[in-house]
Amino acid sequence: MKFLGYSALCALLVLASADNSKDTADQPDKKQEKRGLELGYGGGGGGGFGGGEHEHHHHVKTVTVVKNVPEPYPVVKEIPVPVEKKVPYPITVHVPQPYPVEKKIAVPVKVPVKVPVPIHKPYPVEKPVHVPVKVHVDKPYPVKVLVPQPYPVEKTIHVPYHVHVPQPYPVEKKIPYPVKIPVHVPKPYPVEKIVPYPVEVKVDRPYPVHIPQPYPVHIEKKIPYPVHKPVPYPVKVPVERHIPYPVEKPEPVPVKVPYPVPYPVERNVPVPVEKPVPYPVKIPVFNPVPFEVHKKVPVEVEKPVPVPIKVPVPVPVHEEHHETGGGGQEFGQGFEGHHGY
Repeated sequence: MKFLGYSALCALLVLASADNSKDTADQPDKKQEKRGLELGYGGGGGGGFGGGEHEHHHHVKTVTVVKNVPEPYPVVKEIPVPVEKKVPYPITVHVPQPYPVEKKIAVPVKVPVKVPVPIHKPYPVEKPVHVPVKVHVDKPYPVKVLVPQPYPVEKTIHVPYHVHVPQPYPVEKKIPYPVKIPVHVPKPYPVEKIVPYPVEVKVDRPYPVHIPQPYPVHIEKKIPYPVHKPVPYPVKVPVERHIPYPVEKPEPVPVKVPYPVPYPVERNVPVPVEKPVPYPVKIPVFNPVPFEVHKKVPVEVEKPVPVPIKVPVPVPVHEEHHETGGGGQEFGQGFEGHHGY
């Protein structure tokens, strides 16, 4: 595209220079009459500010645009082709059973870094020497601790505490509701409208510009050239055949390792030393004091229980009087009186 634009610009410059040369050749033969000032470009398409005549000569300019059509050229594209290699003998791959799967686990390894440390000579050696130090200890004396008798024991008793819960239990639920917020809007409502208006831009008057003459430009023309395309063909690859050979197998050899020789070791064994004391020492002995313990013994207590007792109540019985003797009547009344209810 740059090449096409550049060639069109060169053609326009050639035509403009040809027209300019023709106008300059015709001007000396004509008589110029100054009848007023007429501003404008020169008559006949001149390139100056001279006054034009009434008769204008119009020249038709032809612009030729040269377009270069790209020519096809071969493009080499490499396409990988799989080549099968035939092996004349079978290859067996030993796979252990079960098949081991190695999993790499990152383990932090500490690498010792040797840092040169300066050693002063002679090298000072510090040896701790234990020195006995006498510590003043007071003599022991008996201390009496008063323990109340009997010994009070505190027992915590949990008392239930009733918490009043209303029934039914009230549950508060938040329900959103719309709230109107007053917004102040001015009336009448101002509306801004963008109105375009013309703006005068001052442009300077045209002035002559010197146009350089065209110069030859070297145009590179591409010439087709042969392109070699590789053709795949079978290639014989030498395969090494493994030959068995003896392998040296390491055998364990007994090696004598020097063992340490026993040597005497001194060990400090503490020995009790009896030290006579010139005064008698009383050793406090704890003598428990007996005290009475009241133990509650269950005692049977007779509690009166109300028991219903049947009491005979006389009920009158009405019977007819017979002619029998009085004794028989009395006997019957007495019997009825005891078993009437």
